[in-house]
Amino acid sequence: VQLQASGGGLVRPGGSLRLSCAASGTFFGINDMGWYRQAPEKQRELVATITSGGTTNYADFVKGRFIISRASAKNTLYLQMNSLKPEDTAVYYCNANIRPTIGSWSRDYWGQGTQVTVSS
Repeated sequence: VQLQASGGGLVRPGGSLRLSCAASGTFFGINDMGWYRQAPEKQRELVATITSGGTTNYADFVKGRFIISRASAKNTLYLQMNSLKPEDTAVYYCNANIRPTIGSWSRDYWGQGTQVTVSS
């Protein structure tokens, strides 16, 4: 199982970016998915999560600006980031709780990270 994140880049303050994270490989099912971020010299922090049923949860610092969604048929997770601020600059990681086979326990998988830089 692999998670491949994409969509990062350089954007001006107030701009938008859309991150994607595609799960590939063979697995039985995907449970919760989420986005985390890590800025230089800071700990990784939760940005947003979404359950398999579509229930979302956001960190206070992105509420009203970011939207998390998933396309279950495509095994893909998205993060629409609007009104970006310089403090949003970080490496963004996707996470998914995946059950590899019908008889196995679920475990967390991480994508490789995609850099988001907000600067004028």
